[in-house]
Amino acid sequence: MNQNFDIIIVGGGAAGFFTAINIVEKNPKYKVAILERGSEVLTKVRVSGGGRCNVTHACFEPNELVKFYPRGEKELRGPFHQFCSGDTVEWFSNHGVELKIEDDGRMFPVSNSSQTIIDCFLEATQKLGITVLTGQSVQSIFNTEVSGENFWKIETQNENYISEKLILATGSNPKIWDMLQTFGHAIVSPVPSLFTFNIKDARIKELPGVSGQVSIKVKDTKLSSTGPLLITHWGMSGPAILKLSAWGARILHDKNYQFTIFVNWLNDVDTVDAEKTLKDLKQENAKKAVSKKSPFDFPNRLWENLVLASNISEETKWADLTKIQIQNLAMQLTNCSFQVNGKSTFKEEFVTAGGIDLKEINFKNMGSKLHKNLYFAGEIVNVDAITGGFNFQNAWTSGFILANSL
Repeated sequence: MNQNFDIIIVGGGAAGFFTAINIVEKNPKYKVAILERGSEVLTKVRVSGGGRCNVTHACFEPNELVKFYPRGEKELRGPFHQFCSGDTVEWFSNHGVELKIEDDGRMFPVSNSSQTIIDCFLEATQKLGITVLTGQSVQSIFNTEVSGENFWKIETQNENYISEKLILATGSNPKIWDMLQTFGHAIVSPVPSLFTFNIKDARIKELPGVSGQVSIKVKDTKLSSTGPLLITHWGMSGPAILKLSAWGARILHDKNYQFTIFVNWLNDVDTVDAEKTLKDLKQENAKKAVSKKSPFDFPNRLWENLVLASNISEETKWADLTKIQIQNLAMQLTNCSFQVNGKSTFKEEFVTAGGIDLKEINFKNMGSKLHKNLYFAGEIVNVDAITGGFNFQNAWTSGFILANSL
């Protein structure tokens, strides 16, 4: 027995729910169902942002917002002019959820709980009569013709569904990508995006929790980033590292996560200027021990380790520094090399770069260029962003545009 709907959305996550709600709010006559393979919906929303749900980012200018997307920057410009972060804030406000801005620009519900967002979506789907079905793992998708009309047939392990329009909001789901390839869609193979670096090095071994404002380069590539760096038990994390991992997702994957980075602990000071500063410090602090106190804006413990790594003993006084020692120390400060050996997932956020090739999508309506009445929302396409609420913003924008076009 087939269950018939006007529109079926596969994927009960952020993009799927937002799309469904916007479709029925704009056009109440549509009969819409959400199929979710798991036993619960919105599981990623629940854990995101440490359980607080980082809904979006306080970057309200579309041409600026696109710069946070390593993949999708060009394609999202038009969509963001239609539905941007400010529209997200207004949408949630209209649905009873107020958002607040934190110092780093991330936006959360005032309640500080992702449950607020989940409740908002569940109440809306109930009120609008949207059918939500869990435990529906899609086994196959067919494009069929019934009395001259084009329809989609979706088979799950226990049910068959027929719909005129099909929306896929399945995120990074290899099984669905495989099905799409049989429909002629090209899939850019997925690789991890947001991740931290595994580094074993005596200079940072005893320093978990220490952080600083740095700039970083990856050896033999054009990859670089600036921002806060956090030393962890397993190596390095923080926004500067996560930015590198997102922009370098493919390159670092091809290197099998074995590569060298250069960290500038003085951020924008070059080696020549650092040498000059150290020579001045030599004059000013002649009688003091070099290793005792950091003259720069980062913790003493890190300074001490960099001094020792420059072949300067703990007792050495500033006056006794040789020219070579000053050069060594300037290099440790501004061009400090570390060997990266593997990666770790950042918190619980597993983001991939990859998905449906962007050339095959019409970004005016998020429709497939190859098949009529087939649409995409969220991370199923080859769009991903750095951390900070940007991946959710892509889900909201694609869902809104899709709903609008229907």
